[in-house]
Amino acid sequence: MPHSSLDSHLFNETSLLPWEERYRIAQGSASGLLYLHEEWEKCVVHRDIKSSNIMLDSEFNAKLGDFGLARLVDHGKGSQTTVLAGTIGYMAPECGLTGKASRESDVYSFGVVALEIACGRRPINPRARNEDEVSLVRWVWELYGEGKLIEAVDPKTRRRI
Repeated sequence: MPHSSLDSHLFNETSLLPWEERYRIAQGSASGLLYLHEEWEKCVVHRDIKSSNIMLDSEFNAKLGDFGLARLVDHGKGSQTTVLAGTIGYMAPECGLTGKASRESDVYSFGVVALEIACGRRPINPRARNEDEVSLVRWVWELYGEGKLIEAVDPKTRRRI
């Protein structure tokens, strides 16, 4: 893909994706996921939705990629997967307990990508200043609880809000 992957833009200091582009990328990714889950003849559970698997074409349209862990399931049935697969930081908490992926766990992973798009941070930061900032999801949740959600916005774009 001409513009590589979403993560190559989000975490590159010299690349600035304006909010309009970020929104279009999020919308395109969500549309692709909806197609996989609801609109194809079988339900495709991707199992590895993450920003490095969202590819950007020449016009920055989002395309889901890397279907190496994907599984086909019948619509209306849960995933039959019993082997844990995916990327730490993107996997839904229940996947670690049950080892089963589902449409819902794909949607959770997409939610993490949406936070990456808004915050400009990776899902796991082992070099965080304090424990509450290691997990992007936990950090955003804490800010939300404190009524400081605006502090989660990607600092590269704050001046444009």
